[in-house]
Amino acid sequence: MAYDGDVVVDGPAQCRETEQLIIHKLAVGPLSNNVYLLIDKATGATLLIDAADDTEAVLELCGGELDQVLTTHGHWDHVQALNQVIDATGATTLASEGAAPLLPMPVDQIVADGETVTMGATELKAITLYGHGSEHDEHPLESLALIHEDHDGSVHIFTGDCLFPGGIGKTASRTSFDLLFGDVKSKIFDQYPDHTYIYPGHGSDTTLEAERPQLDQWRERGW
Repeated sequence: MAYDGDVVVDGPAQCRETEQLIIHKLAVGPLSNNVYLLIDKATGATLLIDAADDTEAVLELCGGELDQVLTTHGHWDHVQALNQVIDATGATTLASEGAAPLLPMPVDQIVADGETVTMGATELKAITLYGHGSEHDEHPLESLALIHEDHDGSVHIFTGDCLFPGGIGKTASRTSFDLLFGDVKSKIFDQYPDHTYIYPGHGSDTTLEAERPQLDQWRERGW
């Protein structure tokens, strides 16, 4: 199956290969959460992004073995399978300082803005994005995005719930919108080229080229 990023719940995972990485994408759960399994080609090291909802499907995706699990943020739908996946694999858990208290288990490694996450021979840059959240959150959430600049020249950003096709993630107020929009623009759009691939926490993938022309419209509408 050619990779197009349009996975569906109960459907098969899709796979994209770069010079350094194998990227598996799977959709799980009632909110169609995306789970990403990254495999370093040189060493076989693995990193899972968001152990969401379906423990059996996640463990099948990774073959029951994992080195690291990174949680993008603390919303319930992104962590439902985390305890079970860690129990089954013994993987190291990674999250931002702000997300760690919201997770259902202790975090082994706190990841700060600009820090490098090492996965075998592959390095990924972590950035914090602030402002995603809903009216049910006491404060806007701190989220992590992971950026991989591959040896083949391609750029891949895993954005959690902070950037989607057609807009940034949900925010509970104009203040929170401005925070998240500012972070997404300054840390992603202003730093990376149009051919950058965007892998969100739900739904289809996109590229910066497809989304960049809409930035002024997003700012004006406030969502």
